[in-house]
Amino acid sequence: MLAGTDGAVTALALEDGARLTRSPSGTTEACCASRSTLALDAVPALDLHHAHDWDVTPTEAVAIQRELSPLVREEPLDFEAVKTVAGLDVSVRDDRVRAAVVVYDVYERAVVDQAIWEGPVAFPYVPGLLSFREVPAILPALEQLESLPDVYMLDAQGYAHPRRFGLACHLGVLLEAPALGVAKSILVGRHADLEDDKGSAQPLVHKGETVGLALRTRERVKPVYVSVGHRITLRDAGRLSLRLAEKVKLPQPTHLAHRLSYKGEL
Repeated sequence: MLAGTDGAVTALALEDGARLTRSPSGTTEACCASRSTLALDAVPALDLHHAHDWDVTPTEAVAIQRELSPLVREEPLDFEAVKTVAGLDVSVRDDRVRAAVVVYDVYERAVVDQAIWEGPVAFPYVPGLLSFREVPAILPALEQLESLPDVYMLDAQGYAHPRRFGLACHLGVLLEAPALGVAKSILVGRHADLEDDKGSAQPLVHKGETVGLALRTRERVKPVYVSVGHRITLRDAGRLSLRLAEKVKLPQPTHLAHRLSYKGEL
């Protein structure tokens, strides 16, 4: 069980039965070209739940977050049914945005699909409103995939957000799909000290509420900060993050998406 707000140290058990294989490499340009020639095999236009306008002011964006945040729900993740996890990351350079998605087979430990989308930045940088800057770039990237993944893992916050509606929550609610955030830094909340061992964890608490989990995925390496996006429990989000953290502290899907976002290739 994950620790409660009493601050007890938690160790998350690794999943059994997965084997390690080397991930294939390839360029994003080749991937995207294949999508254009295989249009009939690509994902159709996404069926968004609770769709809303993206051309809004920051004040209107906050109101949308407050309206949608009650829709976030936790439920156990059926690990046996999870075959693919999509890592998502977005990079911004000047006035251009690049969204990257890497679909990772959790049993083969291999990349099975990838896509990017590039375009103009449509929303200013405002702390706490990252989803309005990034989701409009993520959605067209997802539409390039051959099939949608079972779980979405974002290099971002989920419930660990001032209004309990970070990027991972926003995307999960729109897609009505399991999603979680695995961030490299804290947006809100504090946690007790962690043990040095891999798998040690502490609840991330904000205003008396557990909003996430500080999780050490590698021994004596700074933790990541895991939070619920949608349709997953915090415990299962931590288990999945730990299971997929291989050579670096970030889980492999988001690690690869970060590389694809910044370099344009894996």
